[in-house]
Amino acid sequence: MTELASPGQLRAAFLRWALLCVPGILLLGFLSSRIAGSGPDNPWFQALEKPALFPPPATFGIVWSALYVLMGLALAMIMSARGARGRRLAVGVFLLGLALNLVWSPLFFGLHQITLALGVIAALALLTLAAMILFHKVRPLAGLLLLPYLAWLLFAGLLNWQFLEANPHADGQKGASAVSRIAI
Repeated sequence: MTELASPGQLRAAFLRWALLCVPGILLLGFLSSRIAGSGPDNPWFQALEKPALFPPPATFGIVWSALYVLMGLALAMIMSARGARGRRLAVGVFLLGLALNLVWSPLFFGLHQITLALGVIAALALLTLAAMILFHKVRPLAGLLLLPYLAWLLFAGLLNWQFLEANPHADGQKGASAVSRIAI
């Protein structure tokens, strides 16, 4: 290829990728959540002792939706940087992290594996940091768009750890209502 793309062609490429990446990541996140039965209506989760830092349940849907949009825009920036050095590795690391992201809800809410879910968040935070660095080398703004995601992952990791500390008996429990509370 001997010609450079015009600014208009670059914008069009970004918009095409954004129209694929943003809804795609939102849909994958939604499906992972639904398959896992995540959220405040999950009977196992309802019975858990909640940490003091636990925000109102509505916060999670709002925050994850915004983060998935930012992640999709960041990925679209990298995907539209055709021919950029390091693009393929950046996308690969991001997609590996996205796969781990999608596994967390089924592990925590579906299988009640609090410890394993904590390990997934730790690995995910490291992969997200690596993706941020790699994205930044291709498109600096794309790397910055992942910063809120990394911050939320660190907070989610802290919450996950606090859930484990407060509910060690619930880790790995079978059944939807394996935890019971008795008030005296």
